[in-house]
Amino acid sequence: MPFAENQGARIYWEEHGQGSPILLVMGLGWTSAMWYRTQPILAARFRTVLLDNRGVGRSDVPPGPYPIALMASDAAAVLDAAGIQTVHIFGVSMGGMIAQEFALQYRERVHSLILACTAPGGPHAVQAEPAVLQSLFGQGLSPDEFAEVINPFIYDSSTPRERIEEDIVLRKKWHPTETGYLGQLQGILAWEAYSRLPQIAAPTLVIHGENDRLIPPANSHLIAKRIPGAKLILIPKAGHVLSTDQPDAVHREVLGFLSSLPASLRHAANPMA
Repeated sequence: MPFAENQGARIYWEEHGQGSPILLVMGLGWTSAMWYRTQPILAARFRTVLLDNRGVGRSDVPPGPYPIALMASDAAAVLDAAGIQTVHIFGVSMGGMIAQEFALQYRERVHSLILACTAPGGPHAVQAEPAVLQSLFGQGLSPDEFAEVINPFIYDSSTPRERIEEDIVLRKKWHPTETGYLGQLQGILAWEAYSRLPQIAAPTLVIHGENDRLIPPANSHLIAKRIPGAKLILIPKAGHVLSTDQPDAVHREVLGFLSSLPASLRHAANPMA
């Protein structure tokens, strides 16, 4: 198994496919396994690199908190280990926050950004209703109990139950420890990028479910307005977990965005010197 070393932690990563590299960064408490619907689609055209953020899965679980900037540096360490200099980044939820921070801290390494169901942090971010926020602190619950608490807030009501169950199987297999989960959550709560977003120069797609209750879609409007030239797409009949609620629509928009980039960005392998 490949691991990258960064600031006292081993970070698990893997790669699939060939072509221009794209880094996939998952959200709070979830491992890279949750890319299972999207990764094969992208790997048919791109070199996809996935990582388990510190605190979950096969990565180390050091004492928290884990600042978003620290997790962005974990991503940079993974790219270094993979021999990749520049990359497309696709981040969902907390992973979208890590992607924003990466683009701000390592701007010369970013071909493009895809920011899904995420927020800009800080006081300008639009908060979910109290019941939704309370569900995030459901630690101490069994994996089954936590799933029942959080599911109504992260999936659209129209999504088939069997599709949600496919997610739950993986979520239960990689259920995070309390230390890892809270370390990531503390990093989210302390992070802010709203004031810095105009500094991002990379081509950016901002995508969000119209019915997202966990991170209200108004946050994507904020992000798209702050990043110069960003494109905003809202997906109907989709909540927070876009790739489960509306996988075909999401993949169509993501591939369309990547295909619209200049050829120099779409096809560059960009190995490190």
